[in-house]
Order: sequence, then structure tokens, then C-alpha cells
Amino acid sequence: MRVIAGSARRLLLKAPAGTETRPTSDKVKETLFNILMPYIYSDTRFLDLYSGTGAIGIEALSRGAEYAVFVERSKEAVACINYNLNTTHFTDRAQVINSDVLTALHRLEGRKGYDLIFMDPPYDKGYERSVLEYLCSSTVVKDDTLIVVEASNETDFDYLDDLGYEIVKYKKYKNNCHLFLKLKP
Repeated sequence: MRVIAGSARRLLLKAPAGTETRPTSDKVKETLFNILMPYIYSDTRFLDLYSGTGAIGIEALSRGAEYAVFVERSKEAVACINYNLNTTHFTDRAQVINSDVLTALHRLEGRKGYDLIFMDPPYDKGYERSVLEYLCSSTVVKDDTLIVVEASNETDFDYLDDLGYEIVKYKKYKNNCHLFLKLKP
């Protein structure tokens, strides 16, 4: 696993041992960032939920995002994120929160909102729904925030309209998908 492009291009990233963390493949990550690049500016604030190795937020920093917050519950994964931030020299542009996602979101309330929010929760557990329910009325989300959810292809998103989200784009891969969302005006 490596950084695909930008200032940290080709640097290798560390992942925790075992199967609890499911790093996004380089091919899927490259496709994702081909879609996200028009949304990444020098002042972009990126929120990486269920960050695992931190590879997605680090890729955003490498491609020019100003700042990223990584939220991860696993202490072993947090150690990898910190190692990877040090390796890529992004520690001064990042914050790592060792917490469950909903607790971390409560702690982030009232601060500056985020331009891009990415979440890659464990598949088929329903975590994305509870996070999206929280985010639809949170100050973490700005009027133009793009939210990206990585999920299994079997994940049901029928509730999105009721929560006030519109689907901007849907990208399906072999085993998973990326759903790009914005809150309706």
C-alpha cells in the first residue's frame, strides 16, 4: 500500500496486522481520487472516519488538502496512522482521534466544518446509517460538504432521501461501492 500521487507519491504506508482493517486497494483509491480531485483545494479540510491506516486522508493531504482529521477506534490502527503521518511528513497538518466515530463527531461540533468527509465503516453493520443520521444536522457539515461512503454493494441506502441527502455520484466496483452525497439545499 502506497501514496498514489502528490507530494508524498510512492511512499509506502504501514497497515496493522490481521484482517480487522481493510485497506482500500491502490486501484480503487486512484479511481476515488480521480473523482475527488475537483473538490481538493489548498484550503480543503478533510475528515476521515473509520480511518484504518489513514491512507485516504493521507492521499488527500498529499494531493493538496490543507488539513485532515483521522478518527479510528483501534489503538493498533491509530499507531499505524501516526507512523504513516510521520513517514509522509504530514503530522503538522493532521489530527488523530482515538475514539468511536459518533463520540469524535460530538467532540468536533462547533469547530470549523469539513469540505470532504470520507467514511469506510465495517461493511454490512449499519454504521454508515447512524453516522449519516448524525451528520444531517451537524455543524461538522457545511452547505457544500461532499460526503463519500465506502460500502459493500449490498448496503441499502433507501433512507437517504428521508435524511435530506442527494446522491451526487455512485461508483460501483467488483465488491464494494463509493456513494457521493450532499445535503439537499
